[in-house]
Amino acid sequence: MNTCHKEVKKGTMAKSTGNKNAKLLRLVEERALSMEKKKNQRGALVPYVPQDCISNILVRLPLDSLQKSRFVCKPWYTIINSPLFIDAHLRRSESVLIFLSSIKRESLYSFPMESIPPEKPNTISVEEKCLQTECAPAFGLLNISPNLKSYIQCLEIKGGKSKIREYNISCLGSIRATCNGLILLDNKLKKGLIVMNPVTRKLTALPLGTLFSPHNESYGIALNSATGEYKVIHLFRDELGFIGCEILNLGTKLWRGANGPSFGHVSWFGYMPVSAIGALHWVPHVDRSDYIVSMDVNEEKFHTTPLPKSCRTHDRVVEMGGFLSFVTHEGVKQIDIWVLKGLSESWTKQYCITRGCKMDMVPLFSLRIKGDMIFKRDKDGSLYAYDFQLHVMTKIEMEKGCFPLSCLFLPHVNSLVSWSSRESGQDACD
Repeated sequence: MNTCHKEVKKGTMAKSTGNKNAKLLRLVEERALSMEKKKNQRGALVPYVPQDCISNILVRLPLDSLQKSRFVCKPWYTIINSPLFIDAHLRRSESVLIFLSSIKRESLYSFPMESIPPEKPNTISVEEKCLQTECAPAFGLLNISPNLKSYIQCLEIKGGKSKIREYNISCLGSIRATCNGLILLDNKLKKGLIVMNPVTRKLTALPLGTLFSPHNESYGIALNSATGEYKVIHLFRDELGFIGCEILNLGTKLWRGANGPSFGHVSWFGYMPVSAIGALHWVPHVDRSDYIVSMDVNEEKFHTTPLPKSCRTHDRVVEMGGFLSFVTHEGVKQIDIWVLKGLSESWTKQYCITRGCKMDMVPLFSLRIKGDMIFKRDKDGSLYAYDFQLHVMTKIEMEKGCFPLSCLFLPHVNSLVSWSSRESGQDACD
């Protein structure tokens, strides 16, 4: 009897366990079906958008919105950080003028320290950030006097008006060169250089090269179209007047010597070199330069290119639509623009400006998208834009009290460009 009773009990328990398992399995299946149904409903409310469409929308966003959009979701982050998107964004970005602005020294003596406006909450120091990437303490930089700091800003020109844009970045050095959104800064901590993208705030310190005083040297950044790598080119004049040259590839960060221009071809480094048609170009003399000195970025060879006429005080060479242009004053009320489309080609007279010209108008740069040529008058520092389609010279409306007329302005473009494809380590520290 006991054996039969035990067998009946076991059968009952097995049946009960089987019922529970079946019930649990049914609940799991029902929940899975419910989740699938909700997923389909969400898919119906939010239809699938192709990645190309999302990319075309994102590339049209203002820079501030684009930076925030990187953190919406992983697919958007991947799109915005892809090389194709960065190149597309660069092609759509308009030119600006980048410069350094600082608190005037006289204001520091006229007012107590308590009245000096504090930095904005998101302001970073280039030097402190550089030290952090090297895992070095930055305590000595935390109390830098405000009169030693400069703040990186840019001037945007749109619709005949100018607007100051803040990067919220401070530094101790000066801007030596720009290229595709990258800037070359002095590294005051180690008497070296720093490459930085002020939009993404990524930076990297470069090793020490040959040291010379600023008026005896010139720096340039250029893209090697053959390898896709950025180069820093440094020219310097020794005590005998010979011009030396050294080049650093940002991928390897190693300086190496190169043959410089021939003796006597360069006597002055007053103007920043201009990057165009695959080369860097220098105006070699203070006044009456009959040629420019060019260095082919890929081949790293120097040669001279004759100018259509002698370059005078208010004349300049600037990049224009991807080509090199020579903007020269012809008399008092005429400005001619000559264009060079290749190192082995000849200059072609492209434009003749006869409206609104002044003798002291210095060409600064050309807008990448709209195409206007921007001039600055020596007389009062005012800016003018010439519209090549309407043939009109217009004075640009400036922000009052926010534009330092005496500082150095360099052509720039706000981009997402990086010197390295890697997004980690010291080469791309955020």
